[in-house]
Amino acid sequence: MELLKFFKKSFPTLIFIGIFSVISIYVFYKIQTPETKLPVFNPTDVNPRLVDASKRHVRNSHKIGAFNLVDQNGDSISNATYKDKIYVADFFFTRCESICPIMTNYLTQVQDVYKTDNEIMFLSFSVTPDIDSVSVLKDYALKNKVIDSKWHMVTGNKKDIYKLARQSFFAALDKGDGGKQDFIHTEQFVLIDKKQQIRGFYDGTDKIQVNKLIEDIKILKSEYRKP
Repeated sequence: MELLKFFKKSFPTLIFIGIFSVISIYVFYKIQTPETKLPVFNPTDVNPRLVDASKRHVRNSHKIGAFNLVDQNGDSISNATYKDKIYVADFFFTRCESICPIMTNYLTQVQDVYKTDNEIMFLSFSVTPDIDSVSVLKDYALKNKVIDSKWHMVTGNKKDIYKLARQSFFAALDKGDGGKQDFIHTEQFVLIDKKQQIRGFYDGTDKIQVNKLIEDIKILKSEYRKP
């Protein structure tokens, strides 16, 4: 009887101690394992040679500029296509026989990892849009098993595409105006978040870097999980 009385009197205290212990363990765990978060890249965070002179002073709030191009299906593709999406962008051309086939193969592998994830998309800009017509892009997309709903390969006005490469994605080392003699050839994959901000740069010819991209997409996705 005395033991029963003791437990009845002590029960609220024991409950309090139990709850306090659980909270303490959780807080300790969170302190010891802080959440990883990808950086946000602004022009001042990037190699100045990659940044158009008009943008080099910008320290915050950089976002991908507006665009309106046409994809491998003849559909109009703009920023609105990627609203509330995480996406990977690159610059390529279908006649490239050096780095582009490697990049496209690796990006196809990334696509396969996220092929059922509607949150993740891909965007490839042709740097020879006068050659890469809609039909040429379609053949290339079919050859490389591109999922049309996830991955848009786009063509359009060369000056617009080159301006995006230099002023938005920071993917070109050399200066240029998008004219006839201007040519961009880059191995960069660029990771873009749902706010149209740059969250990572990756060498699209390097398997280790591509694996890092796959993992960084997971990290970026975690930012948008509801608590």
